[in-house]
Amino acid sequence: MMADERTARPVSGEIMTDAPAIAVADRIVRDPAADIVDADYEVMPRVVPTVESVSPPPRLIVTPSIEGMDMLRKPEAPAERLPAARGGPIFWIAGIGAALAAFWVSGGHALVRQAPFPSGAHASALTISGVTSRVDASGANPVLFVDGEAANDGEGPATMPPLEIRVTGNDGRTTRYTLGTSGHSLASGERFGFASRLDVPKNGVRTVLVTFAE
Repeated sequence: MMADERTARPVSGEIMTDAPAIAVADRIVRDPAADIVDADYEVMPRVVPTVESVSPPPRLIVTPSIEGMDMLRKPEAPAERLPAARGGPIFWIAGIGAALAAFWVSGGHALVRQAPFPSGAHASALTISGVTSRVDASGANPVLFVDGEAANDGEGPATMPPLEIRVTGNDGRTTRYTLGTSGHSLASGERFGFASRLDVPKNGVRTVLVTFAE
């Protein structure tokens, strides 16, 4: 029985091995299994080779010469220079007007009113002479009459300024009166007569003085 089991029988389509090989195989099958030994194993990472990217060599771009085409280029316009910021006539007129307005409001009108006339023109051309004064006490209230004349001794015409009459009483107080002339123009050698009626001071009249108003 054992001989039959170990004897290989030819089978159609197979190649039979020799007897020693069969014996070895049978012994391997029938031998008791060896002890199983646990084994540790480590999985190694797969190394992927790095491929460096190779950049293509730079291309040299050659610009053709256009020296002969310079005449066709449009000449560049020079940069326009902006004019310096300066105040125009309106700016200066407005500034001067504002300054004059501030001067006038701050008291300039009083200075203009008190400004004297040019002394050379009046002193050399216009004179006052023949001044007389008298008190008329015939009425209920006494009245002071002042008469005189102004003359132009210059070579050209001159405008008459207002006249100022100063009446000083016996108590030393002085009262000033202004006599207008309406800007009358006197020709050379012409005379201008004037007359005025004034109040008499209570303490009487000491002096009367007539001058050109300043």
